Amino acid sequence: MITFDETEPRKARLTKKARQDRILSEMMANATLRVGDLAADLAVSTETIRRDLFELQEQGLLNRTYGGAVRPFAAEPSVTERHRQMVSEREAIAAVAVTFIRPKEVIAIGAGATTTHVARRMAAECRDITVITHSFSVATVLAANPTIEIIMCPGRYNGREGMMVGAEAIEFLQSYHVNRAILGVSGITAEGLADAEAPAAWVYKAMMNRAAETIVVADHKKFDMTALAIWARVPDVQRLVTDRMPGGALARALARAEVEVSVAGRR
Repeated sequence: MITFDETEPRKARLTKKARQDRILSEMMANATLRVGDLAADLAVSTETIRRDLFELQEQGLLNRTYGGAVRPFAAEPSVTERHRQMVSEREAIAAVAVTFIRPKEVIAIGAGATTTHVARRMAAECRDITVITHSFSVATVLAANPTIEIIMCPGRYNGREGMMVGAEAIEFLQSYHVNRAILGVSGITAEGLADAEAPAAWVYKAMMNRAAETIVVADHKKFDMTALAIWARVPDVQRLVTDRMPGGALARALARAEVEVSVAGRR
C-alpha cells in the first residue's frame, strides 16, 4: 500500500489564467518553450499545456511549434505610424550614429523610422558625403543639405514603407563600395537581426555586404524580438547604437562577437 507524507507540502493547482500568465512570463525570459518542461513545472498534463498554448496563440501572444512555442514574430505598424513612436529615443540614437560618419564617405542607409531620424541629423551635421538609399523618406530629409549627394536604388515600390525593394535594388547595390551601412531592425536576438518585411531584409543584407562597417540603430524595444526574415547574424555587424544597454542572451552574443555597443545619453 502506498502512503504519502502528509507533512510534505502539495503544490497548489493554478487557475487557467494564472497558469497562462506563468507561461507568458516564461516566454519573456526564454525565447522558446517546450511542452514537457511546462507540464512538469506547472504540475499539469501535456494536453493541458497544449490547450493553453493554442489559446495563447489565438490571442496572438505566442506562436506554437512542434513540441512547444516561440515568441510571436514582430509585426510592425507602417513607417508613418512608427515615426510618431519613441521619438526622443530615436533622436538620441541618431545624434550618436552620425558621429561615426566622416567627410567624403559613402553611406548606405536602409528604410525605417529610426534611420530617417539618422538621415535628418545627417542633413544638419554632415557635409560632402554620398548616400545610397532605397528609402524615399531618407532621401527627402537628406535633400535639405546640398553637399550630400543622394543615389536612389531602383526596384519595386513598397508604398506602405516608402521604399524600393526587389532584385533590381539588390543588383544595383553590387556596383558600389560603401564605407558604412546604417540599418534598422524589426527585432534583434542572439540568433540574429531580422525584419518584418522580407524584401527589405534582402536589401539590408546587400547593403551590409557592400559596407566596410555596419552600424545597426535600434531602440530597446527591438531587443529579444523575433521577426520574419533574418538578414544578418550578430557577428556580421560591427556596431549597435541604442538607447539602453541590452541584457541576457543578447548581451552575451554581442560581447562574444565583439560588437561595439554605443548607448545614447551615456558618456
